[in-house]
Amino acid sequence: MAPRVLISDKLSPAAIQIFKDRGVEVDFQPDLGKDKDKLAEIIGNYDGLAIRSATKVTPKILEKASRLKVIGRAGIGVDNVDLPAATAKGVIVMNTPFGNSITTAEHAIAMMFALAREIPAADVSTQAGKWEKNRFMGVEVTGKTLGIIGCGNIGSIVAERGVGLKMKVIAFDPFLSPERALDLGVEKVELDDLLARADFITLHTPLTEKTKNILSAENIAKTKKGVRIINCARGGLVDEAALAAALDSKHVAGAAFDVFTVEPAETNPLFGRANVVCTPHLGAATTEAQENVALQVAEQMSDYLLSGAISNAVNFPSITAEEAPKLKPFIELAEKLGSFAGQLTDTDIKTVRITYEGAVADLKVKALTSAAVAGLLRPALPDVNVVSAPSVAKERGIVIEEMTRAATGDYDSLITLAVVTDKYERSVSGTVFADGHPRIVNIKGIKVDAEFAPAMIYVTNEDKPGFIGRFAGLLGDAGVNIATFALGRDHAGGDAIALVAVDGKVPSDVLGKVLGLPHVKQAKALGF
Repeated sequence: MAPRVLISDKLSPAAIQIFKDRGVEVDFQPDLGKDKDKLAEIIGNYDGLAIRSATKVTPKILEKASRLKVIGRAGIGVDNVDLPAATAKGVIVMNTPFGNSITTAEHAIAMMFALAREIPAADVSTQAGKWEKNRFMGVEVTGKTLGIIGCGNIGSIVAERGVGLKMKVIAFDPFLSPERALDLGVEKVELDDLLARADFITLHTPLTEKTKNILSAENIAKTKKGVRIINCARGGLVDEAALAAALDSKHVAGAAFDVFTVEPAETNPLFGRANVVCTPHLGAATTEAQENVALQVAEQMSDYLLSGAISNAVNFPSITAEEAPKLKPFIELAEKLGSFAGQLTDTDIKTVRITYEGAVADLKVKALTSAAVAGLLRPALPDVNVVSAPSVAKERGIVIEEMTRAATGDYDSLITLAVVTDKYERSVSGTVFADGHPRIVNIKGIKVDAEFAPAMIYVTNEDKPGFIGRFAGLLGDAGVNIATFALGRDHAGGDAIALVAVDGKVPSDVLGKVLGLPHVKQAKALGF
């Protein structure tokens, strides 16, 4: 029996033909995604669901999806899919992460030109019968400094275009290696340096806790007078009210935005200014990009439904169904070890060294490495998945090293992840016990024994009498309940570690108090 795929959003006819040519039965209902009840009613008849952004895949819909094996999102964002519910259901969720990169980069360049030459305002004026030639005095981009915040897949394309336009290109990206910067022809700089030097600033970074309002009022004040700012990445990267004030004061000469904090953007602090260019989230809106993502998702879904091959999955690595049961607990371990290291690393990563010892070395370690690297990068790059992680790391010049060897210690299987930066090398090791739960057993050479938990506090301190009592008492006074408490030290009076699982999110003021305790070197809230 041929697999059946439901397409519930508008998708290119060429994608429909790919399904048919591959022997997959297709039901094309492009307006169905707007009707959640109808979708839930019929989803049980299909093995695959191909969507864009209109369809919302909720737990209720997944509950009815008795046959569903794969969801294919034609585009990069999967916010409209409940990933935990899909994973729990055993449904692979795929996206097409690179199908619209060129289109988005080109839109940023187009916005830069529109801003530099005041094209939208000049067009309105001219078509109104005016001839205000002296009013619209633009600037050249040649020879100007282009500052790129975020030099990943899209940012690197913008960088190459900027170099081609004879601009001086500088980039701020903690994950960009000097070697990769050299290949692109850009100068890697710190954020404050970029703000002070750039004539044009363009943003190409995901929205995370670290990047939210990366152009805050404080940082906008650090920019060069007369700077022009372009955002075709994510709403929320710029404090729009602060930017509006800087535009009114003439400190910022102009801004061009394709994305906004609230969308659809019916009102916005930036609207109504002659020196602002706005478009309605058109970054991926070209015929070529829409065609590319549609064709890509059809090919990926067909491969999976017909042969079991998995590519660009956001919730599972590229492995076969036969390998999955053995790999699953070690995939979880590898990803959480990576996440542990990623949440504690705040400087450029040069090398990631992953060692597999014992029985785990005989499994498909490539999948485990992908999971570990995804966990490592995700605190800074939330769109990274287990499939895209290796290529994202390569783009940023991060060297990934794998080693396998026979068991040499106390564990049948052991995974050790080491992160190497210019300043230090740090490692964390873990294993899977008979209960199937991943555990941390070594941090920076100090033995511990801790299960991962949704909310944890990691503390490094000098091993001094009374510290544990003061630490636990502080948490108790703050109303933070301790679930588990794991301790370790290298020797009496030396370096010590506490890894504490707590109930609920750790308030930032509590961390501040922990840091204020005597002998504490580091205190960090972690989440898994």
